[in-house]
Order: sequence, then C-alpha cells, then structure tokens
Amino acid sequence: MTDYNILIPILASFIVTLFLMPYWIKKARDIGLIWDDMNKLSKDKVSGSGGVVVVLGFVIGVLIYVAYRVFLLNSHNSNLVEILSLLSVILLLASLAFVDDLLGWRKGGLSKKSRLVLVLFAAVPLIVINAGKSVVAIPFLGVMDIGLLYPLVFIPIGIIGATTTFNFLAGFNGLEAGQGILILSSLALVSFFTGSSWLSIILLCMVASLLAFMLFNFYPAKVFPGDSLTYAVGGLIAVSAIVGNYEKIAVFFFIPYIIETLLKLRGGLKKHSFGRAEEDGSLGLLYNRIYGLEHLSILVMQKIGVKPSERKVVISLWVFQLAIILIGLFIFRVGIFLE
Repeated sequence: MTDYNILIPILASFIVTLFLMPYWIKKARDIGLIWDDMNKLSKDKVSGSGGVVVVLGFVIGVLIYVAYRVFLLNSHNSNLVEILSLLSVILLLASLAFVDDLLGWRKGGLSKKSRLVLVLFAAVPLIVINAGKSVVAIPFLGVMDIGLLYPLVFIPIGIIGATTTFNFLAGFNGLEAGQGILILSSLALVSFFTGSSWLSIILLCMVASLLAFMLFNFYPAKVFPGDSLTYAVGGLIAVSAIVGNYEKIAVFFFIPYIIETLLKLRGGLKKHSFGRAEEDGSLGLLYNRIYGLEHLSILVMQKIGVKPSERKVVISLWVFQLAIILIGLFIFRVGIFLE
C-alpha cells in the first residue's frame, strides 16, 4: 500500500523555498548582496546566494522526513546515521560556499587551496561512519575490496570532485538549478530501484526546493544561486552515489561536467562561461576558442543558423544532460531495474 505521507517532506521543501525566496531577494538587495547579470547588455543587478534558501528548504524537508520515521514509523535505527551524516556534509558545504559568495567571486573569493581543504573537511562526516561499500570494480584488476582506502581516499575525492566541478557549468539563468533537478531526479529513480527508497525521498526534497527556486531563477532571473547552491547540489550528488553504492552510474550522469572541466582546464581555469551580449539580444562567443559547453552551444547554433540566446543555451544544455541520463539508464539498466 502506498504511503502518501512521504510526500509531505517533499512538499515542505518546495513550500519553504517558495515562501522564503521573495524575502531573501529583497534582503539581499538591502544588504548589497547583488551581482551583475552577465549575459545581458544592461548588466542589471540581481540578488545573489539564493542557494541559502534552497538548502534551508531541503534541510527542513529532510528533518520532517526523519521525524516522520522516528515518531510515526518508530524507526530509530534504519539509515538515520547516514541521513544525519548527509545533512552534515551538505550544511558544511553550503556554509563554506556562502562565505565564498560573501567574499565575492570577482575578487577571487577563497583561494583554490582554501576551498579544497575546506571541502575535504566537509567529507569527514561520511568518512567517520565509513559510508558506502569498499568493494569496487577497478579496470583491468576486477572487483576488489580496497578496505580503508575507500573512506580515506575515495570518499574525499568523490566529494571534492563533484562539489568543485558542479560549479563549472554555470553562469546562465536557470542552468545550475535545472541541471540539479535533472541529475538528482534521475538519481532518486536509481535509488528507488536499487533498494534505497529513503535516499529517493531525500533527493526529491532537494529537487522540490530547486523547482521552487527555478520560479525565481529562470530567465530573466530575479535571484542567482551562488556557490551555496552549486556546492550543496554537487555535494549531494556525490554523497548519494556513495551511500547508495551507485558511483559508476553517478559518474556517467556527470559526463557533461567532466567535459566542462576539461574545457576549463584548457583555459587554465581562468576563462568564464559567459557569452558576449549583442545589441540584437543574441549571444556571441566571448573568446576565440571554446572554454565551456556554453560556448560550444553558442557555436553550434551559429553554425546551423539559429540565433543564440541565453534561454536557448540553457535549454540545449538541459537536453544534452537529459540525453546522457537516458543513455546511462539504458547502459546500466541491468544493475538498476533488473537486480
């Protein structure tokens, strides 16, 4: 029998974010937490760090889910340690990212070394509970139990990799939130079919919060996500892959970010993802070379005779991400749907 009570935490995440976001937008303007809308000639100022409210909505939804399991289902032990560790990781990442937002990305924010060290520290809650399984498939070596190497090496690498690179594919109205919705929804599906329905609920809490955020963030944006959103979403992707034991699937879904990272490395991690705003409202290339999937999208549109725009670039990248997800679900269908 379906328990529709599990929809309550998901709806709570949506409603909290939807209700609080207008207040955050106004408050951010009042305190000067505003950034340029980079892909437009007007360079209007837009409220920043809306990810703070998204994370708050997510946390409230997850805590309602925990309370439901403890008080109504009398389930005090099942996965509660993993859930609280997950929340700890996300809150640590969001806090770190908000500090970075306040310091200002144009002024450099936190140094790259400081970010890596602090993100590494955020992985500690998963390390101390020895989350996930240490039995992994290694190319050319087969399936191996790597023991303590998994919590001490693989978990930190996973958290650092997903958190920092999710921030690369960004800078366009609605892009980061939409990407998060697509990837987390697909991982919620994977979680459900691989026996981790509790993890599905948690992921859908973030999806719901992101959907509410999208109402304010899609073109033309009234609020930007900031690192506080991208770090939290990237970290949640990594944490879910670790505790759900589907790292290979998550990495496959992350292919657009792997490509984006390689393109960013081509520019020494110094080139921005933005387009060049034109007088007719279209977008041109900011550089003579391609340093991101956003640039590639603009170039492809130019080649096929389509007038590039911010909205079209975002939608094209969502379509690409969705295609990767569908291919991944097909490739790993035996491990997901036919276990």
